[in-house]
Parts: sequence; C-alpha cells; structure tokens
Amino acid sequence: MIFWEAALFNPDPAAYLPHRYPFLMLDRLLALEPGVSARAERRVTDAPEAFPQVYLIESIAQLGGILAAQEQGEGGFLATVDHAEFGGQVLAGDTLTIAARVVKSFGRLALIEGEVTCGGNILAQARMTLGIGRL
Repeated sequence: MIFWEAALFNPDPAAYLPHRYPFLMLDRLLALEPGVSARAERRVTDAPEAFPQVYLIESIAQLGGILAAQEQGEGGFLATVDHAEFGGQVLAGDTLTIAARVVKSFGRLALIEGEVTCGGNILAQARMTLGIGRL
C-alpha cells in the first residue's frame, strides 16, 4: 500500500476536478492511493445555512471522483446515492475531514463508500456509484 503524501502529489482538488468556487467542496487533499482510498479536508467559513448537509454528500462524491479517476482532470459524475446518513450539523469554523474508499470498480463505474467527520464526530456517511470520465 502506497500513500502519496502532499509532497508527492498535487494536493489541490482543482487539479483533478472541473468544479470551482463555490461548488468545489474540498480545500486540500491529505492522502491519495489511486483506486483504493483518499482523504481530504474542508474548512467551513460560511454560516450553517450556507453549508447544507447535502453538501457533505457532494464532498464525498468529489473525493470519490478524484480517487476513482485514472488521470488528473478526468473527473466523473455522480450516478446514484445508494445510502446516506447524517449525524450532525456543520458550523462556521469547522474543519471537515472527508474520507472515501473504492469498494468495487466495474468498467467506467465505481462503488464508493465515504464519510465526513469533524472532531471525531461522524457528520455524514454515504455509499454511492460514480461514473468515471465525461458523459
């Protein structure tokens, strides 16, 4: 198992995704093992109304897209959310840790499981299918 640390890969999610502010839900990649698992973080600077819980699912999907894509910039799209649970509220000033792992890959699809935590508390968990590449 090889984790690429920040010095060995581009930690900027914008290098991998077409999303830009305000729709880019990740600030920095912390660890990336392509096709296996990844971790990222997001510092919430807006009021709680500006960061709905559904954005936590989007954060997992974006990290999953980076994780499952084969090349920088390849990206992907959210096909389905099979399961999602929410466990807390996001507040301004929170630093979120997003984790995702590939459960299974099949062709240009990947089954992803992920969670968002803050201070050790689970704020969201989801299982989703992502399509890799452009539509």
